[in-house]
Parts: sequence; structure tokens; C-alpha cells
Amino acid sequence: MVSGPLAGVRVVDLTAMVMGPYCTQIMADMGADVVKVEPPEGDNTRFISVGPAPGMSGVFVNVNRGKRSVVLDLRTDDGKAALRALIAGADVFIHSMRAKAIAKLGFAYADVAALNPNIVYTNCYGYGHRGPDRDLPAYDDTIQAECGIPAVQEQLTGEANYVGTIMADKVAGLTALYATMMALFHRERTGEGQEVEVAMFETLAAFMLVEHANGAMFDPPLGPAVYPRTVAPNRRPYETKDGYIAVLIYNDKHWNAFVNAVSPVWNDELYATLERRAKQIDTVYGLVAETLKERTTDEWLALFRELEIPAAPIQSPDALFDHPHLNAVGMFETVDSPHGPVRFPGVPTWFSSTPGHVHGPAPELGADTAAVLNELGLPRAEPTVDDGNPAELVNNRSVGAQGAG
Repeated sequence: MVSGPLAGVRVVDLTAMVMGPYCTQIMADMGADVVKVEPPEGDNTRFISVGPAPGMSGVFVNVNRGKRSVVLDLRTDDGKAALRALIAGADVFIHSMRAKAIAKLGFAYADVAALNPNIVYTNCYGYGHRGPDRDLPAYDDTIQAECGIPAVQEQLTGEANYVGTIMADKVAGLTALYATMMALFHRERTGEGQEVEVAMFETLAAFMLVEHANGAMFDPPLGPAVYPRTVAPNRRPYETKDGYIAVLIYNDKHWNAFVNAVSPVWNDELYATLERRAKQIDTVYGLVAETLKERTTDEWLALFRELEIPAAPIQSPDALFDHPHLNAVGMFETVDSPHGPVRFPGVPTWFSSTPGHVHGPAPELGADTAAVLNELGLPRAEPTVDDGNPAELVNNRSVGAQGAG
């Protein structure tokens, strides 16, 4: 049974890679009927990591779970006609093509609104269309670089690096989700549809500047655009007698509890208040680092739990699958698929009346084409893809698949 706060909402999804699909994955978890429109080659994300079958990589399977896949060749009249029929009954249209590409196909906002004036139309771009960089391609690494993440990492570690997750894609995907939901909320109140634009560059720039804008926000500037605590070289997991631990002894309550329990030799008025510690934060981190070498990780964890100081062991992503808290709250959902059971990291939010959940596995390429076109009263559009058997297409796919990233 489909459940969730978005049950009854239909989403026509022309996104590819991660930003857009992550947004629509959450919509599907929340009960929306997400129809993923793919080109004959399929979403490139089908092929970028390991998976149980061709075209079913782990990344694709996770961000496209619970959706229906329809293959339409939008270079053909039949493919365009089928997409127009889908749009006519949809609540949301979302794509991740560059503006010129979607307009060339005939599905810019004005074209779609002419078919369905009440639709919420979301653009997932690399750069916003009002700026000079609007036609540039973009991927997570390039956006991280332009928004200052490698520069911040260099201050922290001495070497410019990306962070070890596709931060720009995921933050932009979440932003696309809340922006689309706000537009849907407005439509529910007024009946008015509208166009929404979410750009990776603008999104991650705003994300980075939440804390790093700091003194640069003021006129005249009071300092550079950087939050000193996060780039302090000694801000890192602390070494213990037998491993490492993460702990933040930050506010005055936690600081006083720690020094009273440990009585370090360096405890004096120089570090007595948060304001004083903040002005010499790297020195403070260094002093704590030396102290934490004196006990084992478990001993420190026990003390920090007792003092209610935020602390955690250093774990790998693999450990999350067996984390007792995550399993206690039902974080993981096992779903049957044609290739065996899949244990998904599930819905991280909780609703008392309309809970979401993983509504099914990720679709094989084109698996739902016939069913969806039949719902619309249309014949099957060309090109034909064997439902549930995309191996031949996968092996002969072209690299230039739809999407902007």
C-alpha cells in the first residue's frame, strides 16, 4: 500500500545522476508516484558502481527506489507526445538538463505550463539561468572547488582536497526537494503553479557561507570569510591510548565538567570561557589532544557519556548497517527485487499520521513503459526496450546520456 504525506502526488522526473534523483527518491519514499523518464541509453548513474545486474549500480538503485521507469526517446514525435500526456496529469515536472537543452526539446516552463497551468516545474541546474555561467556544465567536484571546500580543507589539513562525499549533489537535491514542496504548498493554498529553479553552485555557496561568511558579511569587513574553529589544524579525531575518538568539549558547561573530572595541568583562567577559548581554538584543541592520549577510547567514551559531553567512536560507513541505534529506530528496510533482497537505508524522518517508507526497488530500464503508456491510453512509444531485460541496451549504450548533474 502506498502511504506517506505525498500519496496521490504524481511527479514526472527527467533528472539524472544524483542531485535530482535524490530529491525525487525522497518524494517516492513519501508516497508520490514518481515516473522516471529515461532516454534509451538510461540514466548514466545506472553504470557508475557495482550492482547485482547490468544497469543496476548501487548508487542508482538507492536514489531511484520506488520509482517507475519509462523509456521515451524525446527526439521523436511519439516520445514527445507521450511526455506531454504524462505532463497533463502531473503535479510536478522536474528535470536536470541545461536550459538550452530542455528548451530545444520543447519542454521549457512555458511549454509545460501551456499543457498544465497548475504544475510545479522544477529546474535542477548547475548554475542559475540568470547568471553568465548558466550554460556551463557542472558536477559535484567542480562545484565543491568553486565554493571553497578544497580551500577550506587545505587550511585544515595542509592539502587541498574534496570532502569524501558528493556534498554538492546531495545538498542541492535536498534544496530542490524543499523548494518543490514549498511551491506545492503554495499551490494547495492558491491553485497557482509556478517555475522553481535550484542551482548547485548557488545552493552550495549559500551552504558554505552559513558559518564561513562570518566577518566578511559586515561593512566594512571584520575579517575573512572563514569560521576559525572548523579550519583549526588540530580539529581532528583525537588519538587515545588504543585508537581515536571524536569529542567536542565546547560550551562552558561541558568544559567545566571536563576539567573538573580530569584536572589537566593546563586548566587556568586563560581558557575559562567560550569567548576566550574561541580566540585560541587551535591551541585548545592541541591541549585536549595531549590529554586524551592518556586513556583508552572506551574509558573516555564512558566518562563523556557520564558527563553528557558529545562524543563518538570513529567508525566506517559499513558500521552504520549494524549500528544498534539505527536498527532500533528501524532505519533500514529490506525490499525484494528481481535480483534478490536489497537492504536500503530508509526514511530518516518520522510522521505520526502519514509515515513514509521505501515503496519498492529501483526499476529496470523501461520496465514500466508499457504500463504507464497504457494508463495514458497511448500505444507504446519507440524505441522499444524489453521490460526488465536491458542487458543488450546496456552493453550498447552511448555515453552521452541525458542529464546535467
